[in-house]
Amino acid sequence: MSFLTGNNMTGGYGAADILHDCTIGVEKGEIAVVVGPNGAGKSTAMKALFGMLDLRQGEVLIGGENITSLTPQDRVTRGMGFVPQTSNVFTTMSVEENLEMGAFIRQDDIRGTMNQVYDLFPILKEKRRQPAGELSGGQRQQVAVGRALMTQPEVLMLDEPTAGVSPIVMDELFDRIIEIARTGIAVLMVEQNAKQALQIADKGYVLVQGANRYTDTGAALLANPDVRKAFLGG
Repeated sequence: MSFLTGNNMTGGYGAADILHDCTIGVEKGEIAVVVGPNGAGKSTAMKALFGMLDLRQGEVLIGGENITSLTPQDRVTRGMGFVPQTSNVFTTMSVEENLEMGAFIRQDDIRGTMNQVYDLFPILKEKRRQPAGELSGGQRQQVAVGRALMTQPEVLMLDEPTAGVSPIVMDELFDRIIEIARTGIAVLMVEQNAKQALQIADKGYVLVQGANRYTDTGAALLANPDVRKAFLGG
């Protein structure tokens, strides 16, 4: 069993189910990537794992503990960090204030963690007094990821972290995500840039209409001719 696991998740919004018996998991120090066509339920699966969606069936476990009934806030306390795709920074607050907001659950000295975030994203230290709303799209994503890291999570969940950024910025973000996983954090992300994401993934999930179509290592999915033809452009 993975450190974070969503087992047989079925649920949606209102009466309509978007997820159908969907299972996703990630181990500590591992990068797991969820890919699939638009409307496949990728972001919905992330929200279900984070407690933003009620499940009709299935369960969510972290470290073997059933957290299915916990609120998102309680899941943060339990070790989960979540970076949504949009509206993920406080635009009128400085970079440093955004990072401080990320440490809201902590009572200890946060300066060491903030320095770790600045080591990971040096541009943020340079711009720490600047309002986050003045930053480029890629820099805002760094703020959002950095703020999630301020809680010292055991699991970091990223919903489309490279949406709307240039290929160079995407490569840089992926390099930082690899560094984060190397510290022992479990990284789970949803990505539209499927081919590039699977190249750095230890594990990959291809969802279609809210169900697992393929589950394998990133390398195996990249090498699978059916996956390549249907989802990776040949």
